[in-house]
Amino acid sequence: MARGTMVPTLLVLLLAIFCATTVVHSKEWIVGRQDGWFFSISNWGDDKPIKVGDVLVFKYKAIAHNVVQVSEEDYNACTVSRPSPTYRSGNDHIKVTSSGRFFFICYVKTPLHCENGMKIAITVQ
Repeated sequence: MARGTMVPTLLVLLLAIFCATTVVHSKEWIVGRQDGWFFSISNWGDDKPIKVGDVLVFKYKAIAHNVVQVSEEDYNACTVSRPSPTYRSGNDHIKVTSSGRFFFICYVKTPLHCENGMKIAITVQ
């Protein structure tokens, strides 16, 4: 009788061990320089192994900046041509939910900040 319950118990235990060893821990990436999201950071993400599940943290003075997720075309032109996710808290946490290229700019009423290098393109593995 005890032998009949041992196999299912062992299978459950093995499944639990397997699940525990495949848990992926996400990483938080503070975008930009030591002082955060700022000018002249467009190549910040070039050498970062950012993965799905990681979190991008944008720190900045909320009164002066924002973060807008845009298309590649808008990124290149420093424009916001359609409704786009816009963050304004000064401590934005954006979870990466898929792989690919993602584009972010600062666009506070004018393209001036973006044109001066307050933009990044990130490749997520």
